[in-house]
Amino acid sequence: MEPQGATTRDFDQEADRRLIRDVAGGSAEALGRLYDRHAGTVFALARRIVPAIEDAEEVVQDVFSQVWRDAARYESSRAPVAGWVAMLARTRAIDRLRARRARPDSGGLGPDATVLPLAASGADPERQAIAATDVQAVRLALGALPAPQRELVELAYFQGLTHTELAERTGTPLGTVKTRLRSALATLRGALSS
Repeated sequence: MEPQGATTRDFDQEADRRLIRDVAGGSAEALGRLYDRHAGTVFALARRIVPAIEDAEEVVQDVFSQVWRDAARYESSRAPVAGWVAMLARTRAIDRLRARRARPDSGGLGPDATVLPLAASGADPERQAIAATDVQAVRLALGALPAPQRELVELAYFQGLTHTELAERTGTPLGTVKTRLRSALATLRGALSS
């Protein structure tokens, strides 16, 4: 029986923290279990950012290699394990996307290619329901942002554009871009923490 006030998410986060401690201690089994819990989400996120399946698969490999190397540096006070892994995935996917843009003749799809969102595979129905609830909360929070802020967040997050690139792409002064992004992120943080 769950203690009053505890949620499935709390238990998942605690399980993730135990696994990351074990990975930091050198447990390949714990890394495998962490992979089973989060690889589908990492792949789906990478697929949203990089158009090529092969690149998304490499992002998954890169992320869990980094988890293996950096597990001892993970700080639970900064983000839940799932959030940390997602940020690693986003960073690796954007790096790969930028590398593809720098080498457009390397066989990857162009930047305007359509990428379909993929559901996380291998997750149990309860985890899928929790993830769907989280996705819905993010969509609602994004939808509540003013259009100029929402556009900047989407371009920065899914296309990995820098502040300067955002200013150039949108024709907005750099200072305004920074202010809008800061305001949008504060609004999102507030909406998602409640």
